Amino acid sequence: MKYTVEIEIDLPVSKVIELFDNPDNMKHWMDGLASFELLNGVPGQPGAKSRLIFRMGNRNIEMLETITVKKLPEEYTGTYEANGVYNVVKNRFISLPGDRTKYVSENYFEFKGFMKIIAFIMPGSFKKQSLKYLYDFKRFAENDIKHISTIQLNGTS
Repeated sequence: MKYTVEIEIDLPVSKVIELFDNPDNMKHWMDGLASFELLNGVPGQPGAKSRLIFRMGNRNIEMLETITVKKLPEEYTGTYEANGVYNVVKNRFISLPGDRTKYVSENYFEFKGFMKIIAFIMPGSFKKQSLKYLYDFKRFAENDIKHISTIQLNGTS
């Protein structure tokens, strides 16, 4: 299965990259992320491997992430492996007029075993989840910058 989702963010690409490229921010926009553990390599750099645990309902899903390409803003690609699922996500960030950014996420999935059935029955659920992460990132990024601006305006920075 292949699909692309995208969203526009009301921030310059440099700020979007700054927020996206900080693994500490993942908990603010990846709904269900319970833990992120670097297994080896340099965080966010090609070759880095991490374990992500997501809480979905009453169960935990463990995923292994491997960063394969980091050439921001043009490309940030990683593979994600979970039980019966292999996923490649290529993220791109495109500068738009008016200090805006287009965030494009290209997704490729391979399924095995029971997950083939799930993907066949509910293919839209994968795209819906990917789009939710983009919207959640947009909300986090735009609110984060407003929060920082408010603090600076109030003279408390």
